[in-house]
Amino acid sequence: MLLHRLTAVTLPAILVGFVLAATGSASQVRQLTVQEVKASLDKAPSLREKGFVLVDVRTIEEHDRGAIPGTDLNIDYREIGKRHRELGAGLEDHIVVYCQSGKRSNIAADTLSDLGYKNVYNIRGSMNAWLQAGYPVSGGRR
Repeated sequence: MLLHRLTAVTLPAILVGFVLAATGSASQVRQLTVQEVKASLDKAPSLREKGFVLVDVRTIEEHDRGAIPGTDLNIDYREIGKRHRELGAGLEDHIVVYCQSGKRSNIAADTLSDLGYKNVYNIRGSMNAWLQAGYPVSGGRR
């Protein structure tokens, strides 16, 4: 999947107007709420045309128990540095990562940022927050 650079016209609503959040690292990973992600997914023409790559960085076993609908890939956070090319994303494309609580996805987001990806977002609270909000999950897909 080759992603094209996003223009202001196609930029999903959730990716506009973020406040940079301190993650305890030198990178500038931006934090999203589950409400922002859900709103963006709901507004997308389809889950394949959402304007960003959605990556579950939990283990395969966790992923197989359920994922956020629209998840494009499952790459364990410990492997993201070696497998980042599987994202099919350019350095300017938008990448949103999540795990169970947000800790592992922050690590994965920092790794992607360190690799030169400029638009990396972590879902604050990740799957725990998604489930707490009562949002649906889909069957895992790698």
